[in-house]
Amino acid sequence: MGWLTPDNMLASYRELTPAYLRERGIDVLIMDIDNTLAPYEQALPDERIKAWIGEMQAAGIGLAFVSNNDWERVELFNDEIGIPAFAKSGKPFGKTLRRVMTLYGTDAAHTAMLGDQLLTDVFAGKHIGATALLVPPIKDKTTAFWRIKRALERPVIRKYARKRPEQAACAAFWLRKDTK
Repeated sequence: MGWLTPDNMLASYRELTPAYLRERGIDVLIMDIDNTLAPYEQALPDERIKAWIGEMQAAGIGLAFVSNNDWERVELFNDEIGIPAFAKSGKPFGKTLRRVMTLYGTDAAHTAMLGDQLLTDVFAGKHIGATALLVPPIKDKTTAFWRIKRALERPVIRKYARKRPEQAACAAFWLRKDTK
């Protein structure tokens, strides 16, 4: 389960600051888009996302979007931001994440992956040796596929929350389903 266990959980991407990344030696942040920064149906980044990305850029943090979604979605979302962006990335496999590290001339020790899914985002980050940061999905899907996927994540999150009780609030999204 180690490859599925995040290094840290945050309540939202907005909790992630340049200072937080610098304290951990992170120079490059690779980000998922859907349900990490914006819900699937939000085509464009809102002002809060643009301001947060601007803070990261001003602090010298290298940024990239790495999404399993299609090119149209990723390009539209990235149009006003203009950072390196990769669609149909094949997460959890690490090829695209390694490509971002090469682009920025860095290594996994100085890279973090931010996402909302253990089976794609966290696994991809851990697979290449990067710091894996997990946020609860902004608006979760309720199809059978997603319910099964979240059920597979639950034991990992439960174990994580037991070891790090200070993270219980962040883990609540996954753990609340235990009562249903």
